[in-house]
Amino acid sequence: MSDLAPFWRDVLSDLNRQPMAATIDPLDLRSTDFARCHAVRLSSVDDYRLFAYFSAPDGSGPHPAILHASGYASVVQVPSYEERRTYASLAMCARGQRLSDRPYAAAFPGLLTDRIEDPGRSPLRGIVADNIRAVEFLSGQSEVDPDRIVVVGSDMALFATALAPGIRAAVVADPLLVNLGTLAHTVHDYPHEEINDYLRAFPDREETVRASLEIFDPSRLSDRIAARVLLSCGPPGSYFDRGRAETLARRIPRAEIYERTGRGYLDRIAIERWIAEAIAA
Repeated sequence: MSDLAPFWRDVLSDLNRQPMAATIDPLDLRSTDFARCHAVRLSSVDDYRLFAYFSAPDGSGPHPAILHASGYASVVQVPSYEERRTYASLAMCARGQRLSDRPYAAAFPGLLTDRIEDPGRSPLRGIVADNIRAVEFLSGQSEVDPDRIVVVGSDMALFATALAPGIRAAVVADPLLVNLGTLAHTVHDYPHEEINDYLRAFPDREETVRASLEIFDPSRLSDRIAARVLLSCGPPGSYFDRGRAETLARRIPRAEIYERTGRGYLDRIAIERWIAEAIAA
């Protein structure tokens, strides 16, 4: 396993110095007759206060758990009823997302290039730390079996699995930041096009931006991933198709690939079965 780059060592060091200061309050509106939901507040680097939804099934635990790592969108949903029947669940609202948007409210599009020329000030640095903190919180709850935690999401699921200890498995769908510096030349949909827009506005910053994008490419940490990983890819022609999934899978020691059918129910069932098998293995 490779040595950790100084940039990420510093992030982990900053996070370790920041007390979590978690508060957990009942959230009756989101609770059910089989699971209790809570509003969680916790602190991450820069003393930033975050919000998360935490749900645990009724009955004796500890339960296997699923962490929904933050994605590239403003709103975070409460985990599904089906999931909350079986798993403890944490849905993370990273800095900039709704409910964690004070003092920083991210723009979508816009987050991707916010201070991208300076990785030490980019919100992405803090967002990675936020997701690591979410793993730390989840693994410390009495309702959770810390040896059976699955992370689901996109880039932040990869980062959390590489940088936080104890993850059993991960489901990673359509990572945006993998090879983004090169991919943006060929994919002109947003959010990829944010990079092209930025470089058209600031062509003199291209070298600096490419260097930042390499730092925030989670595939550069892939050899640190000990967990089983399912890479969920789109059909041919999508930006994360089987070919790109296979390229990434070759860098992750225990990676598998699932190519989505486009039939939402069938894809959901297939991934749920994979998670259940990974938890039981």
